[in-house]
Amino acid sequence: MTHHRLDAAPETVHWGYFDAARKPLLTIENGDAVTISTVSGVPAQMPPKDSPFKLPKALADIHAAQTQRLPGHICTGPVAVRGAKAGMTLEVEIQSIELNYDWGYNMIRPMTGALPDDFSEMRVIHIPLDRQRMTGRLPWGLDIPLRPFFGVMGVAPPAGWGVVSTIQPRRNGGNMDNKELVAGTTLYLPIHIDGAMFSVGDGHGAQGDGEVNVNAIETGLVGTFRLNYRSDMPLEWPMAETPTHMITMAFHPDLDEAAVIALRTMIKLIGARGGLSREDAYTLCSLAADLRVTQIVNQYKGIHIMLDKKYLATKP
Repeated sequence: MTHHRLDAAPETVHWGYFDAARKPLLTIENGDAVTISTVSGVPAQMPPKDSPFKLPKALADIHAAQTQRLPGHICTGPVAVRGAKAGMTLEVEIQSIELNYDWGYNMIRPMTGALPDDFSEMRVIHIPLDRQRMTGRLPWGLDIPLRPFFGVMGVAPPAGWGVVSTIQPRRNGGNMDNKELVAGTTLYLPIHIDGAMFSVGDGHGAQGDGEVNVNAIETGLVGTFRLNYRSDMPLEWPMAETPTHMITMAFHPDLDEAAVIALRTMIKLIGARGGLSREDAYTLCSLAADLRVTQIVNQYKGIHIMLDKKYLATKP
């Protein structure tokens, strides 16, 4: 296995969009690992000049050299996997996630979020991040435990979609904002074009399910991923696996529709891995699966369903 690295820079990021026509910056062999650094934020979200925080040079360079093509996130990539074909699945083993700088931000914006009419003033706060204690200190003195993950991990969309914003999560993944996608979790993404074209961004230091004001602790992260294509597990929607749980995911403008898609996917998974009938799988979901609201603020809302893998043992 070869280990590669790709760092955020003006020539290595795409700001606000996914596009199947974007060429790979790096092509790796199946099963190789790649370390990818990311940055986050527009100029208005940066710390003031008299703050103790440092603006990463890569982020300053990106602000100076690029503009957002569409509203959305700064993503590093894409990385192509040699031999990956449309119709396969990309297995993304999240091996490690580290902080890329010592601060993050959170913002309230009028007319956005779960309560768009409740807050009339914009507010940006900057949050010191303690690498040793892995905590973020909020302005009123509360320490939040850090559990870093990437809000955006995705592959290229189908060519027919054209250029699409990173804001809405879709079948190619993207802005899933799923706080379970931490180091040690494996993410599975349906591949839509040859090479897969994996990109990552939108680093989060900590986030609650729902992400109700639109932001987590937004920050830069460095992740190491092992990328492996799979021809034995076709998918329609992203799925994930932790050491203890299987997770199905779905995204839709209607939260109820997202729940239906994620639940149907979980029932299929239980049938395939546990040998249960659809009726038995549906019953098991009602008794043992946890249906959670991933986020409600990205236009396409998210549902993820978690089932302990102990329930997937082959039916006796």
